[in-house]
Amino acid sequence: MKFRLFVAVALASAASPLGAKPIEYRMITEDSDIGHYIVDRDGATITVDYNIKQNGRGPTVVEKIVLGPDGTPANWTITGRTTFGNAVDERFTRNAKGASWQDLAGPGTIKGADAPRYYVTQNGSVSDIALLAKALLTAPGMALNVAPAGTARLIEKGRHGFDGPDGTLAVTTYELSGLALDPNYIALDATGELFAVASADSVLVRKGYEKIAVEPLRLEAERLGAERFVALQKASAKLYPGPVRIRNVRLFDPAAKALTEPRDVVVFGNRISEVVGAGSPATPGETTIEGAGGTLVPGLYEMHAHLAQQDALLNVLAGITSTRDMGNRDDVLDKLVARIDSGELAGPRVTRSGFIEGESPFSARNGTVVSTQDQALAAVRKYAARGAWQVKLYNSMKPEWAPTVVAEAHRLGLRVAGHVPAFSSADAMIAAGFDEVTHVNQLMLGWVLKPQEDTRTLFRFTAMRRFPALDVKSAKVQATLDAMVAGNVAHEPTIGIHELGLTALDGQPNPGALDYIDHMPPSEQRQLKQALFGADSPKERAEYVAAYAKVLETLTEMNRKGILLIPGTDLGGAFSYHRELELFTKVGMTPAQVLSRATLEMARYLGQDQQLGSIERGKLADFFLVPGDPVKDIKAVKAVAMVVKDGAFYYPADIYPKLGIKPFTLSPDVKLPN
Repeated sequence: MKFRLFVAVALASAASPLGAKPIEYRMITEDSDIGHYIVDRDGATITVDYNIKQNGRGPTVVEKIVLGPDGTPANWTITGRTTFGNAVDERFTRNAKGASWQDLAGPGTIKGADAPRYYVTQNGSVSDIALLAKALLTAPGMALNVAPAGTARLIEKGRHGFDGPDGTLAVTTYELSGLALDPNYIALDATGELFAVASADSVLVRKGYEKIAVEPLRLEAERLGAERFVALQKASAKLYPGPVRIRNVRLFDPAAKALTEPRDVVVFGNRISEVVGAGSPATPGETTIEGAGGTLVPGLYEMHAHLAQQDALLNVLAGITSTRDMGNRDDVLDKLVARIDSGELAGPRVTRSGFIEGESPFSARNGTVVSTQDQALAAVRKYAARGAWQVKLYNSMKPEWAPTVVAEAHRLGLRVAGHVPAFSSADAMIAAGFDEVTHVNQLMLGWVLKPQEDTRTLFRFTAMRRFPALDVKSAKVQATLDAMVAGNVAHEPTIGIHELGLTALDGQPNPGALDYIDHMPPSEQRQLKQALFGADSPKERAEYVAAYAKVLETLTEMNRKGILLIPGTDLGGAFSYHRELELFTKVGMTPAQVLSRATLEMARYLGQDQQLGSIERGKLADFFLVPGDPVKDIKAVKAVAMVVKDGAFYYPADIYPKLGIKPFTLSPDVKLPN
């Protein structure tokens, strides 16, 4: 789950005096202030101003909450725009007859006087959590049922003292769970008011306490999140003594792009020690796993990750054993990779990209933000010295720096990928030496934009409405594609995020979630039933849908011309990655070609094919088991029965219920040695 910003102030009726001045919180990430949350109360009426902006986008929300006589919400209205511009008009009411609400997923009602008194918004600010957190302090067992569904729980995790404009505040950190797949870590002051909410990379904190409180709370959130997943790893990862013989499986051979005859595969330590005919004799002390005629597939490569602790396990359970991280907070990723490599946490292998962004009001606050060409060159050298595979250049980089920056990266043995910097084009970046262009909209915008139009804002998404007018066979389109062929420039289209943005509708499961939404907890199902990009009229939505058709047509032409298309999601991988592979079959590739692309071909692209990418004797033990045949139907990869990553065995059917997810298939039979 992505970090959700929770802040609060004195919202419960007994805690805040009438006429109290507005209380403000600031959102801090990478030492940058990226927005505010301001709450003002007049008697029983609370008004909220919520505005967070990162990377040229973010939610802008206004709320009005009227509290009932018992201090709980009686009427709630939420208006504004989501991070990607979808219009919000959300409402909640509660009375003696029950609770009802309307959000982008649709209407809902819980009848009766016992209906929950607290509501979790779909696209509100964070006022829902403000009310709820304080109420939980005095609730029986620190637990309360909430609308639309679920039970919220609060557990104490730590104590602090922070000096600031209100003097020294005693602050207690809690884990708030039950509202999403992952908990959040909140800090309440001694009166029960919420002081801050922290994640591993960002902290929302009461104004005036930014300098003293942000880093301790961020580090605490990182530690608490890790402890949760360490416990899951200890309970779930199976490290068997002696060899492990997986019987009666067919292997997907990515070189032949076909399934083998039935085989037995033996793992010893973290290596594949044997690949032999089915029915092979076992040796003493072996663990035996019955493959039941299923398919073993080499571990998948998610090539557009922004990996976080909460994503790592879900990716492994989806058969993704390797990722390419495309931009992150460097110190946070350092710790996460170390924990994964040590076996402390479950997670995929990580190939790192050094993220370099230019300084501007629209900057993404990841990696390294630079103001001059010399600083950009220094960033390239920093990432090269730290073992990055490539650098990724981003929107606010000055395009005139690109040739020099790319040349330095190439001198140091790094590849270069990235967005097209604002006020430039893919043609210019290809000429500057880019090895890979990231996102299909970034590639195609150069064919429809005017020179002065700024892509550092949501305009880089809304301008896609111009795509339907493109002729894929036109001279300007073919010139770009021919330059890519001539320069051996690859393309990572992230098709699924474009499908989501351009075609998803409010009130309906988004297209990429159709095969897994029913397996998710209710809170996640709700989030999957809304549009990503806002469309203010049916005409706009029709233009977006037509733009998506043009995206697929363009990618089909690129595949026909032999341009290497790289599978990655920018959506957290896991279930979204399965959909990405499915979408690759819509641009002219067979399921077998897609599986080969997602395994051995990506291992070769990253220079890892001697150790990974196929199931062969001596290679690292990274693969997964599915009951079906993904060569016939790519959707078969969605039902993962077992994953082996670096010799550790995971059984999703045993782990998913701990996360509130309904399993997709059963675990195989395992027989331990006598």
